[in-house]
Formats: sequence, structure tokens, C-alpha cells
Amino acid sequence: MSTKILIVEDEEKLARFIELELLHEGYDVNKAGDGRTALDMALNEDYDLILLDIMLPGLNGLEVLRRLHNDKQTPVILLTARDSVMDKVSGLDAGAVDYITKPFAIEELLARIRVALKFRHQPGAESEGTLNATQTAKEEEGVQVWGLLVLDEKKRKVAYDGHEISLTNREFLMLKILLENRDIVLSRDTLLDRVCGYDYIGETNVVDVYIRHLRSKIDDVFGVKMIQTVRGAGYVIRR
Repeated sequence: MSTKILIVEDEEKLARFIELELLHEGYDVNKAGDGRTALDMALNEDYDLILLDIMLPGLNGLEVLRRLHNDKQTPVILLTARDSVMDKVSGLDAGAVDYITKPFAIEELLARIRVALKFRHQPGAESEGTLNATQTAKEEEGVQVWGLLVLDEKKRKVAYDGHEISLTNREFLMLKILLENRDIVLSRDTLLDRVCGYDYIGETNVVDVYIRHLRSKIDDVFGVKMIQTVRGAGYVIRR
């Protein structure tokens, strides 16, 4: 059975260009030109991957992504003319597996499609925290403790001194990885692989954004210095 891809793009010439390239690569392709049509198609048909423009008539791409992921976990690559880091982080936090900024080379898009499709068949790859096998008995039960900070993986909760902290999925995963590897400096590339998935092609500066979010929600609120920057090397949590 051929791989089925949905292209959601309101620029007809661009959509047709992508369609022809994907057909040439052997993919089965459908198209939608607005957000509501795309959401209906994505919910009622099974796609292996969706290429989703952010700026769409009807519903914007991020809203389509959020509604889709309430019911399905179809991998989504965002196509966006917005190139700010915050726009990219918003898309990743909404559930996209990757993004590509317009204008793009078709070779890059095809490479990102191959990576997304490959990663889809590696369940659990993004949430494995195996860099450090040394854990306390509590941590073997899925609980990480650092001073007054407690991360409960099973309940997916984080609290500092009893005060619960609201984190996005990727912020939670980044904090978990850092706690599992306390005293070990992790590079941006390593954190990016662990948080966004192996073979991720995007920029490493999204890691800095997640770190900044964690610091604003924990360090700034509770007056602690939790995550330390090791210049030229990466980030670390030290006791």
C-alpha cells in the first residue's frame, strides 16, 4: 500500500507543484485549500502524513492541528512563511513533528517527509530517557526529585514545594531528560534529538526557547537557579 499524504495549502500553484513532486516520488496525494475542508478530510480518512500551511482561510493551520490531535496522531509538517522561533515553537507544541519555512527547496521538503515517515514507525523514541541508568528507587517508579522539585512521569505532573507547575509536553520532556541526567552536560543537539525526535532537521535554537520557558515557570517564580548554562557546551542540572 502506498504512503498517503494530504497537502493543505491555499496557494494553488504551490500545492500543485508539491503534488506533482510527491506523485513522482510514488506517494498517494490528496489536497485541500482551506482549514475546514482539511480538518474534515484528516478526520475521516487515514493519512500517513499531512503537510499543513499555517495561514489558511476558514481555520488556520494551528487550529486544524489542535483539533486533529484531539482525535488522531497523524504526523504533521507545518509549511509556514513565519520564520520566528516562537512561531516554530508554537507549532511544535501544538503537535507538529516538524516545520519548514517558505520558500523552501523541494529536496529539503522531501528529506523532511522521509524523516517524519521513518520516525512514525519508531514509537517511544522521543520519550526514552536512557542517557543515565543511575536512578533512585523513587525515580524507578517514575518520580524524579531535585530539591523541592518533583516530576511525576506517570501522572505527568510537576510541582515545586507543593505548587503545581503547568508545562507543555515538550517542556515536560526536556525537564525530565535534564533531571534523569543531572550533573551531565547535555548539548543542544542532544536535547533537540531527545525532545523533538531523532533525525530532526530543524534549528537547535528552539532548545533555548524551551529552556527559557522552564526558567520563567520555575526559576523566576520560585527564586531558584535550576538549569545551568555551560557556555559552548549545553545545559545541565546540578545538585
